[in-house]
Order: sequence, then structure tokens, then C-alpha cells
Amino acid sequence: MKIHTDPRFEDVLSNYPSEVKPRMEKLRALVHDSARDLGLVQLEETLKWGEPSFVSRQGSTLRMDWKEKSPQRYALYFQCSTRLVNTFRLVFDRTLQFEGNRAVIFELNQDLPEREVKECIKATLRYHEVKQLEFLGIQF
Repeated sequence: MKIHTDPRFEDVLSNYPSEVKPRMEKLRALVHDSARDLGLVQLEETLKWGEPSFVSRQGSTLRMDWKEKSPQRYALYFQCSTRLVNTFRLVFDRTLQFEGNRAVIFELNQDLPEREVKECIKATLRYHEVKQLEFLGIQF
């Protein structure tokens, strides 16, 4: 898989606080793993709204960020005009925490539910291929 990374993406990652940076790197690794699992040929790492973002041709934009106003939380952000977060809520309401129809929220002091997060990432990276499927083709 070819990954094209905008240098500004790396700049934002390097400027997260020391307690946040490993969490953001873990999310990034899960995105890479998920993209490889799907057999994606190309993934773009860029900035959207100043946040590290991932774009695939067959998917919807996936963003991740930590914000000073909520210092104990970080999140994956999704386009709110999609079915993504509403579907994730139906499938993973017992294991994931949500913010409206735009984000999955994580606490810095808790373990990341990797299996569930990877399913969310996979559905996002191939959204245009699965948006008509029940539960977006998520395996649960």
C-alpha cells in the first residue's frame, strides 16, 4: 500500500502533548493496519480543518484529534452527513462512546477497544462501497 503523507500531518502529530502523542500514533497505526487488511492500494494522510485526516478513494474522510478544551479525551471524527456514527452506535453502543453523529470519543486513561475501532475505520475507508449494506458490512 502506498501512503502519501502531507508534511503538515507529521507536524501536527509531533506537537501533541507527550501524554496524547502515543494515543494518536496508536490510532494512526490502526488506520494503517485497517487499510492493509482491506487491501487498499493508496491512502492519503493530510489535514482537514487542521486535524490529521485519512482519505481513501472508496471511503469517507476520517479525522482524528485531541483538543485542549477536553484534555482527557481524544477522538475519531467522521462526516456527519454519512450513516457512519449512527451505525457504529447501533453496533457498538456498549463499548464505544459517541459525540452526536460526528465522533467516537476515547478517554486517555482507558484502553482503546481496538477490534471495534478497526471495524469503524474499515467501514469509513470503504464507505462508498458499503453504504448500502446493512450495518455497513461491519463484522460483529
